Amino acid sequence: MLQTLGIRLMAGLQKLGRSLMLPIAVLPVAGLLLRLGQPDLLDIGFVANAGNAIFSHLALIFAIGVAVGLADDDNGAAGLAGVIGYLVLEAVLETLNPDINMGVLAGIIIGSVAGLLYNRYKAIKLPDYLAFFGGRRFIPIVTGLSAVALGGLFGVIWPPIQHAIDQLGQWLIDAGDLGLFVYGVLNRILIVTGLHHVLNSFVWFVFGSYDGATGDLNRFFAGDPSAGGFMAGFFPVMMFGLPAAALAMYHAAPRGRRAQVGGLLLSLALTAFLTGVTEPIEFSFMFLAPLLYAFHALMTGLSMALMDLLGVKLGFTFSAGAFDYALSYGLSTHGWMMIPVGLAYFALYYLVFRWAIARFDLPTPGREPDAPAGPAAASAGPRGPAFVEALGGVANLVSVGACTTRLRLVMSDAGAIDETALKTLGARGILRLRGGGLQVILGPIADAVADDIRTALRQQGAAVEAAPVPATVEEERAALAVAELDADSREAWLAVVGGHDNLRQVSVVATTRLRLDLADRRQLDEATLRGLGAAGVQRFADGTLHVVMGPQAAAVAKSLAD
Repeated sequence: MLQTLGIRLMAGLQKLGRSLMLPIAVLPVAGLLLRLGQPDLLDIGFVANAGNAIFSHLALIFAIGVAVGLADDDNGAAGLAGVIGYLVLEAVLETLNPDINMGVLAGIIIGSVAGLLYNRYKAIKLPDYLAFFGGRRFIPIVTGLSAVALGGLFGVIWPPIQHAIDQLGQWLIDAGDLGLFVYGVLNRILIVTGLHHVLNSFVWFVFGSYDGATGDLNRFFAGDPSAGGFMAGFFPVMMFGLPAAALAMYHAAPRGRRAQVGGLLLSLALTAFLTGVTEPIEFSFMFLAPLLYAFHALMTGLSMALMDLLGVKLGFTFSAGAFDYALSYGLSTHGWMMIPVGLAYFALYYLVFRWAIARFDLPTPGREPDAPAGPAAASAGPRGPAFVEALGGVANLVSVGACTTRLRLVMSDAGAIDETALKTLGARGILRLRGGGLQVILGPIADAVADDIRTALRQQGAAVEAAPVPATVEEERAALAVAELDADSREAWLAVVGGHDNLRQVSVVATTRLRLDLADRRQLDEATLRGLGAAGVQRFADGTLHVVMGPQAAAVAKSLAD
């Protein structure tokens, strides 16, 4: 049982990791803009602010990206739900406790909730008076309500977590090399929560004093020879270790997919090397390969302790990238030693990542299993041409129209349609009528599909009539009440109910249901019944059955009763 749970957990983490690729793709350019615009480089305020705009809203970006990535069909409704959920969650937390800061974790959590709720409720049907809010429109609503509940929960459990981090930060400064090791490990582990900034704020800006300057960062630039220990260890990891990890992931990808991931991994590596912005590359394998991320966290802690043992003191104003290394080198102590340590880290990261990816078949970028194709993937082109082809081609369509949920078509040869293709394109049922009439039950998208079909026909030079569409529900029911199935459809219905001898009586109930009295109910083929447009079957104790058909129930009953 535990093994099964572990497999399911790993599969979930891997799917989450893949969904993070969407927001990660925008981070490298944001990191470069943010760093290049700083006063010690180009000193262009709007460039820095352009990059900062992304990082300031990182949690919201992850909420959108994760929600869309987890949604079965990458639908934008999931992204909207992610936005709604995140805004609601932040508002609740701000009201309960303004000091709560969950960082990127809030976006990842609410994005996951939105994506999972989308998959669960995207086709939900509500009562008629609430039908407008059904389907995909329901997702932002239920996500917002879920965010209220999550906000109440985190409002209770998160303050103690933040307080514990605060207390830990005060211990680290006095714990020597052990404290540096623990600090380095926690700094990486806490990135997903955003709480690493809490640790950083203490050690970089609060603890220690030198000529009025406080904190490791400020004391380093004030000339304190003892400062820099809480920054030096990041340089080998950010400038050498993580770029080596990116190279290993590139080489581990199948040759046919290296071109697909090469550009992404190169940009992630350059961003880490030049600017010290590592979140893009870390999120690329944090969930896909958590064991490698644990190795990365331990190596960061080891680098912090090792650089201190070697007497290396380095600092940065922004992060531990090449830009800051060059700018702070003149104030460093034994700063040159970072290069050989960094090269050793490059080799170690590359070898470990390359070995572990191959040994444990880790789904790092380029090695993820291909996502299963959804129904729409069966169509080689746009929706309109695909429907035209499934309906037997241009010459087979005499007129095209639609009502609320069905295509209303007149065909030259109703037998020429490809039912399998239509169902792959989303058809829930097909109703054949006499005189070449055909209705394809699609749901609320029927009118849009009819427009697409007419557009495709015009593009192919065909002139097609618009099928008359009843103006009211009453007119629609009246039209269907006198309609009849064609011979083939009637035979298909008789086969589903077990033949003419098995059908004792058929009638219409409440205008939308067939009432069937069968000699042997076991002969009813429910699977095929749904393919003919039935939405459901209800069994009664007296042996009768009600088949939910919608307005076309009268046409079916009339044809079966003949």
